[in-house]
Amino acid sequence: MDLNKLDLNLLLVFHQLMIERRVAATADTLGVSQPAISNALRRLRLLLGDDLFIRAARGMEPTPFAERIAQPIAHALDTINEALSNKPAFEPATSDRAFTLGMTDIGEIYLMPRLLARLGDLAAGVTLSTVRNSAVDIREEMERGHVDAAIGLLPHLQGGFFRQRLFTQKYVCVMGGHHPLAANDSLTIEDFSAADHVVVVAAGTGHGEADKLMQRKGIIRRVRLTVPHFVAVGHILHSSDLIATIPERLATQLAEPFHLRYFAHPVVLPEPSIDLFWHAKMHRDPANQWLRRLIFELFSG
Repeated sequence: MDLNKLDLNLLLVFHQLMIERRVAATADTLGVSQPAISNALRRLRLLLGDDLFIRAARGMEPTPFAERIAQPIAHALDTINEALSNKPAFEPATSDRAFTLGMTDIGEIYLMPRLLARLGDLAAGVTLSTVRNSAVDIREEMERGHVDAAIGLLPHLQGGFFRQRLFTQKYVCVMGGHHPLAANDSLTIEDFSAADHVVVVAAGTGHGEADKLMQRKGIIRRVRLTVPHFVAVGHILHSSDLIATIPERLATQLAEPFHLRYFAHPVVLPEPSIDLFWHAKMHRDPANQWLRRLIFELFSG
């Protein structure tokens, strides 16, 4: 398209609609009338040849094309805003900012020790708190600015959210070092099926997909214990003859303190992407940008 025909204000309206998802709220935020928003959207639809937003029960839902262009437009507006503003930079060494992160118990076990250690070096006054992605309406809490960022497998965080891949997650089979199978060089499907299992049913996370896949493949497990979280798995395996299917990065954290051994999983399982998410509302916040960079530097790859 010809950029000479594009009014920057139309992109501002588009960006705010991606955040608010309602014409009235967008009009209030931008300080214009609702007809002005509707007119801007009509002009932008003609220029781009796409509906961009469709009316739905929860407000204006973006089209796939709108989802695709949302992040580049937000980045462009952010660049313009930074070039024209003189807002102070975030100074981590002197800040007492309190951040809230959404994550699972695995996130706390695997991510928090390294993140806290790095914060101690760079930003001793900064504090952290966590909330469970499944215990609160994480989408709403991030939209309101109550949660700064979330880490995990969260496919429902799409419109109005940014994401950055941190790593992919393999699953392994883990057991106590005293377990009869721990002396093996590898683990077969027959060994896996014959063993007694502890299974973690973590509602609202992506870990259930591995269980569903094993069911579809007809893999039978003798489930002796079911728990709703991963926190106690190390203790349980250390003092029992149960085995478990858990993410490899969690296994690396539990193996030494609980004297566990883990093997490549005998079943070919998906390797989901663990991503860092943040809402468009926090995209330009210098403190949030600093924290996101730090998390990516520590855990990407």
